[in-house]
Amino acid sequence: MADEEKSAIAPAVDATHNEAREVPSKPGSHQDITIPPPRPPGWMYKGFKVFGHELWYASPLFQLLLVAVVCFMGPGMFNALSGLGGGGQVDHSAQDDANTALYSTFAVVAFFSGSIANKLGVRLTLSFGGLGYVIYVASFFSYNHNQNHGFVVFAGAFLGVCAGLLWTAQGTIMMSYPTEDMKGRYISWFWIIFNLGAVIGSLIPLGQNINKVAGPVTDGTYIGFLVLTLIGAILALMICDVDKVQREDGSKVIMMKNPSWITEFKGLFETITSAPWVVLLFPMFFASNTFYTYQSNNMNGSQFNTRTRALNNTLYWLAQIFGAIIVGYALDFAGARRSVRAKSSFVMLIVLTMAIWGGGYAWQKDQPTREETAEEGFVTIDWTDGGKKYVGPMFLYIFYGFFDAAWQTCIYWYMGSLSNSGRKAANLAGFYKGLQSAGAAVFWRLDGVKKPFDTIFGATWGLLAGALLIAAPVIWLKIQDTVAVEEDLKFSDETASDVAGAEGAAGQAHPETVAVGASSETAKAVV
Repeated sequence: MADEEKSAIAPAVDATHNEAREVPSKPGSHQDITIPPPRPPGWMYKGFKVFGHELWYASPLFQLLLVAVVCFMGPGMFNALSGLGGGGQVDHSAQDDANTALYSTFAVVAFFSGSIANKLGVRLTLSFGGLGYVIYVASFFSYNHNQNHGFVVFAGAFLGVCAGLLWTAQGTIMMSYPTEDMKGRYISWFWIIFNLGAVIGSLIPLGQNINKVAGPVTDGTYIGFLVLTLIGAILALMICDVDKVQREDGSKVIMMKNPSWITEFKGLFETITSAPWVVLLFPMFFASNTFYTYQSNNMNGSQFNTRTRALNNTLYWLAQIFGAIIVGYALDFAGARRSVRAKSSFVMLIVLTMAIWGGGYAWQKDQPTREETAEEGFVTIDWTDGGKKYVGPMFLYIFYGFFDAAWQTCIYWYMGSLSNSGRKAANLAGFYKGLQSAGAAVFWRLDGVKKPFDTIFGATWGLLAGALLIAAPVIWLKIQDTVAVEEDLKFSDETASDVAGAEGAAGQAHPETVAVGASSETAKAVV
């Protein structure tokens, strides 16, 4: 009888010392049970119910939702403004030059911003990053009255610095806070809220310009964007830093306990030297924003009138939401191993790239040239034209939005599958955004020097296809079903006891148990 009672005891975690304690398992059960430790005292850890699910301020999900709202207000409004073509102006030169400056500074700053985020923390990094969007929108509001080209270009360069920091902090939260089985959904939830900002933002110019078929957008459009970006910059100050975050199982995000500028810049290069094959993903990073130039300026901005551009813009960002839902949830499909899901998603990207951009070629080859669209009296397409003239390209533009969400969601998921470490995630996010911005700078410059629409389209499609070919070995061979906590801790000065929750503590008592960062499926208690 005593032996039976002893066998019905399972390890759990003492809330004070984060050590395993024993609790009785369910009578007749052959599975040990672990109980998550009580959360620390304080308002950050006080739970509240949302649709039946308990959240607390310093929980991974609440922090993800908060950063998504910040990006809803900042980058979401930027996307809505950019999607109008020319930043809402008839002459695209100001936006072309501003975006070239933006993505040039973005590329340089973002490449090193992982080190900055790891040293300063995500809250300060994110809050400073939000300021750039306010200045950028203000510059176009000013341009609407005084055509101050220099202010717009300066605002673009300043936004590049800010955006590099903001997106690195965002990537750290989105990739390292969830457990392995939730990463696709976290990416999906972020993308939904973020792009909802672009949808709502694009409804502003649609409502303001519903009866306008020519000329720049109204002042009311810019004022609406300005107010929302300012709210986002202030809201970013409410993010809590990584060391305060606690998951449901009591585990912590793996970071450096004592970061210094030296350790973080060293860690930046260790991210590559420890896994040099990661550079094979770099072409995918580089290509991931290049298509915006063709889609927003060469297609939407040049071929359609003001109100139709606004409608297309709304449909584009709505398609991104549906794309994020479908792809994000598919990437977390529990019925297949993660390595199998990685291969399946790669095949999906190949099919989408060939099908959607093949359809784009069929449309583009019959369209007026850049020179023809610039002629006085050129008649742009209106939504009332219907049929082949509008309905066809409208659906093409919707599919372009879906493709964008699929490409970006997969890249984030691939990076998140390589590590559960917040420190490494920050560096990978920095590499991603840096190279992404370098690619965007190149293509905005191609548009700025008036390269033919067909040339920019062909370069974009070719780059996407080539990037997939180069990335194939990483996606096919390097993404494993799980990443052991020991691997992630090699990139940190923390120990397993620093970050372990209930499952981690149980794993120390029973070596067979998978510890921190593992999915709820792979982190099952010992049978």
